[in-house]
Amino acid sequence: MNNLYKLLKQREGKISFCETSNQIISQANVAWHIEHSLLTLNGITDFLIKSDTKDYKWKFNFVRIVVLTMKRIPRGSAKAPKVVQPQGNINKNTLVTHLSMTRNKIKALESLSKDKYFQHPFFGKIKLKQTINFLEIHTKHHLDIIEDIIKNTQTENNEPPCLA
Repeated sequence: MNNLYKLLKQREGKISFCETSNQIISQANVAWHIEHSLLTLNGITDFLIKSDTKDYKWKFNFVRIVVLTMKRIPRGSAKAPKVVQPQGNINKNTLVTHLSMTRNKIKALESLSKDKYFQHPFFGKIKLKQTINFLEIHTKHHLDIIEDIIKNTQTENNEPPCLA
């Protein structure tokens, strides 16, 4: 769980760049990537909490094995499900509020049974430990994109950070 908290702290440091974008790196701006990651963490945590361990059945899944072993999601390899696509106005205040809520959700993971599971759209059913591993990989994936957006935008045109 410590890795998720560290990744949230790193993401928090990027909120000041929320309006920064770079179409070469991503069609979405920094705020979208932060919000998407938070929606993903919250949605998966909610699913884990509600999951019925009796419904879990292991199945071989090559994509799951590759991603969880390599600890990397290739860029542009998948489109985010609609439920975790940010909607509406995202600004510094909404991100700070959502980040606080996400910290509380992650804390709930600490008390869950190891037999809880998440139904991933590409990986199938994955138990708690693998789900936490996926959340770390997914969060890091979007942090890397955010850092590339910021780095490449700053070197191109010194765009100021989000002040709202």
